Amino acid sequence: MACITDADTGNWFSTTMEDIRNKLLIQATSEMIETGIDLCQSHKRFLTSVRDTCSKKKKDDEVLFERVHSYKKYLEEKNALVKERSLSVCHRMSEIERKDSEKSCLIQKMDALRETQAKRKELIVSQNKANKDRLKYLNKAKLVFQERLGLEIRKIHGDKLQFIFRNINHSDPGCTYTFILRLKEDGSYEIVSTDPVLACVSALEQRLQETNNLPAFLANVRKEFAALPKT
Repeated sequence: MACITDADTGNWFSTTMEDIRNKLLIQATSEMIETGIDLCQSHKRFLTSVRDTCSKKKKDDEVLFERVHSYKKYLEEKNALVKERSLSVCHRMSEIERKDSEKSCLIQKMDALRETQAKRKELIVSQNKANKDRLKYLNKAKLVFQERLGLEIRKIHGDKLQFIFRNINHSDPGCTYTFILRLKEDGSYEIVSTDPVLACVSALEQRLQETNNLPAFLANVRKEFAALPKT
């Protein structure tokens, strides 16, 4: 066995160790290069994947944003339509309330009109009955006055009666004194005219309204005619 201190052996050992170191260095370098290449390729694949993912995410986000924008626009249109319909509904409700109010007022007016018509009908029936009773009374009184006072009663146009007195002027018994009496709808009397004219017509008419005593009224009218100057 050669001595380790031998110069050739030392050179051989150094060379061998250098070769081993170089081989190990080359191997380590190759492994590092391969690892670096793998890392680069892996990083490249990762970046490509990230880029593709980001690109897809971007497209998805763009689609989402477009949908959000479209939905927002759709909501705005719907809100505008709802607002318009709400205004239309409010307007229609106001119209319905106004028509209901008008209907209620109309019903009240119709009820009041029916009540008024019913009362008026009752009044007319009552007045007609009273007028018929008065006409009967006048017809009965007619004969009496014709015999005693020379009175003639004629029914003329409308609810008017013409009273004709004779035998007032003793110098001319056939001379006529007339007046027209109207029976009004409310049951009151109205002296339409007198011939000759009497100045106290208003007083005679008022007295008749107060007393409703037709015979006394006729007697007073005849008395006023008799008091006129004779021609």
